[in-house]
Amino acid sequence: MSLHVVVGAGPVGTATARLLADSGDRVRLITRSGGGPEHEGIERVAADASDAATLTRHTADATTLFSCGGPAYHRWATDWPPLGAALIGAAEASGAVLVTTGNLYGYGPVDAPMTEQTPQRPNSVKGRVRAKLWADALAAHEAGRIRTAEVRGSDYLGAGVTSTATVLLLPKVLAGKKASAPGDLDAPHSWTYVGDVARTLVAVAADESAWGRPWHVPSPPPVSVRALAVRAAELIGAPAPRLAAIPAPLLRIAGLFNTDAREVWEIRYQSAAPFVLDSSAATAAFGITPASTDDALLETMKDLRARAA
Repeated sequence: MSLHVVVGAGPVGTATARLLADSGDRVRLITRSGGGPEHEGIERVAADASDAATLTRHTADATTLFSCGGPAYHRWATDWPPLGAALIGAAEASGAVLVTTGNLYGYGPVDAPMTEQTPQRPNSVKGRVRAKLWADALAAHEAGRIRTAEVRGSDYLGAGVTSTATVLLLPKVLAGKKASAPGDLDAPHSWTYVGDVARTLVAVAADESAWGRPWHVPSPPPVSVRALAVRAAELIGAPAPRLAAIPAPLLRIAGLFNTDAREVWEIRYQSAAPFVLDSSAATAAFGITPASTDDALLETMKDLRARAA
């Protein structure tokens, strides 16, 4: 029976740990608090994964190491480098395959659908951090020190996720209140279901031919913010949403007083124009059909409703 180590018990880490445990494998889930889902196949461990010696000790007998956590947005520049180095070090010491949950920040602004061959041209602090993490892991892979791959998705939908949609938009739709979001509300935008992230991580880890490159999570056709809000309201029987775009100057001013708004300002380009993910390569390679936007939205809205209650 294989042992998989999963770092992080957020929506992706939890979904990945459950998927592996449900298949009969052993899972060791590492978080600072020792939290995570209760499952007979999941061993929950309280540890600091950015401590290289600690992480190496907990991955000594692992076949796979899944990176599914990460620091708070405003601490990426300081906290990701030691965590990334610890992950590479643990993978090298144990021989475990390192599969990392990435995102699209490293591409920077784009004018066409993003593929895995799209150049990494980050224009933000967070984008440069993500690009460097992958460059370091890939360099270690190409040097024969580790085996690794990265799985990248767009903005998440699903239970427990935190994104602009689940913080600014959909709770207001649920409450029947006016909602605001930054950028062009009618620009096509890709959304990725968190369960499909987990399925892709597991598929990539199990396929030796998939290592040494990034993969995009199979995601449904893009949907604008406006269309997403309208469909969310229809699915739960809420009133038609009233929407407004947050003007860029207002978002900039908000960033002077609010940490989250300041972090959103840096990646505002993602909502100002079409932001579309091409995931055809992973669909062809692994046969993963993405969850429909309706199914992902319905799970998201049910979760938001439960949390509001």
